[in-house]
Amino acid sequence: MSPEPSTKEKRIKSIVQIYYSKPEIQKAIVDFCRNREAVPSYMMESFGKRPDSLDYPGDVFELVKKGATSFHCSQEIWKDPLEISTAMNEDQYNEIRLGWDLLIDIDSKYLDYSKVMAQLIIKVLNFHGVKNIGVKFSGSKGFHIIIPWKAFPKKVYGKPTKNMFPEWPRIITKYLITTMHKDLVKGISALERPNKYVRDVAASQEVIPDLILVSSRHLFRAPYSLHEKTALASVVIDADKISEFDVKDANPLNIKISNFSPNVKEGEASELLMQALDWYEQEGKKESEFNKSKIKEDFKPIKLEKLSESHFPPTVRKILEGISDGRKRAVFILLGLFRSIGMEKDELEKRIYDWNKKNKPPLKEGYIKSQISWSYRNKIVPPPNFDKDYYKGIGVVPTEEELRAKNPVNYVVRKNRVDTKSKTKKQ
Repeated sequence: MSPEPSTKEKRIKSIVQIYYSKPEIQKAIVDFCRNREAVPSYMMESFGKRPDSLDYPGDVFELVKKGATSFHCSQEIWKDPLEISTAMNEDQYNEIRLGWDLLIDIDSKYLDYSKVMAQLIIKVLNFHGVKNIGVKFSGSKGFHIIIPWKAFPKKVYGKPTKNMFPEWPRIITKYLITTMHKDLVKGISALERPNKYVRDVAASQEVIPDLILVSSRHLFRAPYSLHEKTALASVVIDADKISEFDVKDANPLNIKISNFSPNVKEGEASELLMQALDWYEQEGKKESEFNKSKIKEDFKPIKLEKLSESHFPPTVRKILEGISDGRKRAVFILLGLFRSIGMEKDELEKRIYDWNKKNKPPLKEGYIKSQISWSYRNKIVPPPNFDKDYYKGIGVVPTEEELRAKNPVNYVVRKNRVDTKSKTKKQ
């Protein structure tokens, strides 16, 4: 005899056909799943065959009649999902991949904790110039945040962005985790009745929400798909109304359809991607396309006495004369260098503001202020190494001497040391 269905199974089975029979639900799922792998799940016990796709709204209900209870789709966007084969190599995958969305999957034991993380992520994304963001309830205790493919630059450092899946989405996700961790612990601790362990940063790992790192052909629950464990729908919500969300809003018999994929501007997420890649290079994460060295501990600033302008590398001195292209990336270089060599905050701010006046045109003062504030709220990240295309990209070419020094911090330290020894001998 087969086991007696659980209460949860009875609940989901009682509404699944009624829910998926609605034309607007079928259309919402299929519209989002176009050019994606789209696979049905049967009570979360097994997935349908892969690869598969949903081409017509009626396909949804036909699969439901065969026992499907939810639908899952890929972040990757394909010319034809049915051409995918496990026998393909990386180049073959790249040939048929059109692009990928950044899908941020928040995993948590507590919905209120997920709300804090989701709001912090959106704050970080807004800070990096990403304003059009899609958000949906996962159906259980988390949220899915999406930035569509159109928002990303199509090539970075000569590499086609579409070919950098899952490496670059993973880097962005790790960057977000690192950037907001302190604020996340603080935000959750401020809740009315937080878990007692949250204030202990080490123990908090047991309860702090996390982000799921994507892998090749990663699937996530499609918008408006049901969740088998809760019988709730994966509904789309406004990014600025996350705190107001209640699970009752995901009642499958009483929802309104909204578009999960927002209408983003071309290249809107360029700064986010570039900042994440630059951060990753400096962190030296293993298996990175950019840098395969070991992970570094938090950088400890080097306090230099009697620092002279002549100690700065030629590329930095060139930047300090004022530039027109790559001003935002130059801010990252200058902040990283000045903080790494222990420059006092007052002097750092004066140098940055004086430099900006020489730019054509200058960056907005509010942007400079926010970048300085952001830098001091996070750990020190040294400037990129000289052998990276970062410098050439803003029109400054490192000299042979700079390349030998490898990093601007090394260059300054060496020049300062040589200068100090020379002055000491003369005394």
